[in-house]
Amino acid sequence: MPVFVTLTVNPTVDDTSEAELVRPVHKIRTSQSHIDPGGGGVNVARVLTRLGGDVEAIVCAGGATGMVLGGLLEREGVRRTEVHIAGQTRMAHTVFERATGQEYRFVPEGPTLSASEQAACLEKIAAADCEYFVASGSLAPGVPQDFYARIARMVKDKGAKFVLDSSGAHLKHALEAGRVAIAKPSLGELASVVGRDLHGPRAAMQAAQELVSTGHADMLAVTLGRDGALVVTGEEAHFCRPPEVKTRSATGAGDAFLAALILRLSRGDGPLDALRYATAAGAATALTPGTALCFTEDVDRLFQEVAERDSDLAE
Repeated sequence: MPVFVTLTVNPTVDDTSEAELVRPVHKIRTSQSHIDPGGGGVNVARVLTRLGGDVEAIVCAGGATGMVLGGLLEREGVRRTEVHIAGQTRMAHTVFERATGQEYRFVPEGPTLSASEQAACLEKIAAADCEYFVASGSLAPGVPQDFYARIARMVKDKGAKFVLDSSGAHLKHALEAGRVAIAKPSLGELASVVGRDLHGPRAAMQAAQELVSTGHADMLAVTLGRDGALVVTGEEAHFCRPPEVKTRSATGAGDAFLAALILRLSRGDGPLDALRYATAAGAATALTPGTALCFTEDVDRLFQEVAERDSDLAE
């Protein structure tokens, strides 16, 4: 039985490249092209695998691009269970513009999942045994807004911890079900759930404490971009500033953050140390181009830097 199972209902094949300048009408010559498997749950599984976690990924995949996705996951050593669908797995494109340092991301909505394909997905989930079940990423067209809430109930009834990284109505429905062990919204996603603007870590922490105290989740981990991140439980709350790094791409930083957080929690770390390690993983991902995600040596180095900095501040 793996410690972690991740679910990606709407995965991607991510194509990343560079161009000197992106202009309309003109043919844009690109270089440094590479492809990676993508989607929230897939990225979480990739990082868990790199950091030594025991993980299996459930992915909905179809068509020629679905076969490419499977090959890319094999390349990274990620174990997977596939739900075969009729539609083609979507392809996303990211272009880094060297002249400005800007990144352009083109992400299609993905294939529509039929009722029978959704049922097949739920069957795979019902058969999965793990300690942590991670549902992450956007849902495919045709999937109802309470899909993650239904999965939360299934996972909780099996005795596993349900971990969610989503947004909008999907996040709100799942939190209202009150069966979420860990939710990882961004600041904007948290604001949409509580129905008010949130400015800065203090406001985010207060909103997170409200949701935890009313039983919507056991733990909330809120990412604040360049401002850092925070973790709130019923007993404690912690904030962590990120280390200073030269950002190449922020794509996948939130997925790396979540993977590192649950990995350390599963190994018995407290929320504060898990938060520091997760913050290091997010920053390490920012060091890499496109959808390459973080590398273990960078995560370990930045974690040590964060831990030493916080120790110095406490003295």
